[in-house]
Amino acid sequence: MAFAAEKVRDEIVAWIRDWFALNGSGCRAVVGVSGGKDSTVVAALCTLALGRPNVVGVILPNGEQADMADALCTVAHLGILHCVINIREAYDGILDELTAWIPVSAQTRLNLPPRLRMSALYAVAQSMTGRVANTCNLSEDWVGYSTRYGDSVGDFSPLSNLTATEVKQLGYALGLPKLLIDKPPADGLTGKTDEEVLGFSYETLDRYIRENIEPEPDVKRRINELHEANKFKLRLMESFPYTPA
Repeated sequence: MAFAAEKVRDEIVAWIRDWFALNGSGCRAVVGVSGGKDSTVVAALCTLALGRPNVVGVILPNGEQADMADALCTVAHLGILHCVINIREAYDGILDELTAWIPVSAQTRLNLPPRLRMSALYAVAQSMTGRVANTCNLSEDWVGYSTRYGDSVGDFSPLSNLTATEVKQLGYALGLPKLLIDKPPADGLTGKTDEEVLGFSYETLDRYIRENIEPEPDVKRRINELHEANKFKLRLMESFPYTPA
């Protein structure tokens, strides 16, 4: 079945309005803007749903950001209020404290920036009476390509049930600049594109998810292994089921 981008766009806009009416009447949507398609699409949907004055874009470089111009393009195109919060000093400070005590793994260094960014987003939201948008899509979540308690969280999530391919089509339906929608997705952490890190394309993954079109055996095995290993990221924190006597 073809993806009805315009219909889904309008349904998400209505859903965002309803969600804010129930969970944040009078609040702003706070969106971490990276310059990639997901955050651009989420910011655009929130702008349509709530109006420009009620959306705040937060750009969060870790020192120098290679695609800073794209992030600035997003907020300028949408005409929304924005700020730039550089997390470099916080990142360096925590690493200095950690390395003085324990050896710090490469994965820790990669995951720390997304967690600091989310802390900053919640600081902005709390100070401006806002609600934080999650910008992950189904494809990323399917294989665990997000940081737990970093970009994997938020207060509301417009794209969690849409694949990367569908998000791109949504971007076209929103009339967003093609340079932002068509650019190769990248995490901004490894210096590589998402697909270079994952070892397969989002197109391959999305056809597997939506149409059950199986990729070559090695790719299918990797996708399935990533999916099973990272399901815990999508579950609520588990708690001991104590029942008083």
